[in-house]
Amino acid sequence: MMIFFIISLVASMWKIYAFLPNKELADDDTTEASQEELKILMLKVIKSSDANLKANDLYKKMRSDKDFDEKHFWRFNQNRLNQLLNQHYLENPDVFSIEDIYKTI
Repeated sequence: MMIFFIISLVASMWKIYAFLPNKELADDDTTEASQEELKILMLKVIKSSDANLKANDLYKKMRSDKDFDEKHFWRFNQNRLNQLLNQHYLENPDVFSIEDIYKTI
């Protein structure tokens, strides 16, 4: 009984290991470098726009920018942009809105 338990435990662990991702995917956009690339793109789009830019408009302009890589950032959506903006607000405590970002660039 104990031998059967150990064999089934080893088989279960092997199955779990086989299905877990072991290497970084080519289109993984959650890495630090990808986050930094999105942040640079966001700042570039804000800089080239006017100060009254809303988050929805910023999202559309970022998606239509020539530097935006559709294949790499295929999961980029409005929620991801909001997270990116909130991260920028946390890193820069004197910035509270897109308008403030526009003024500080």
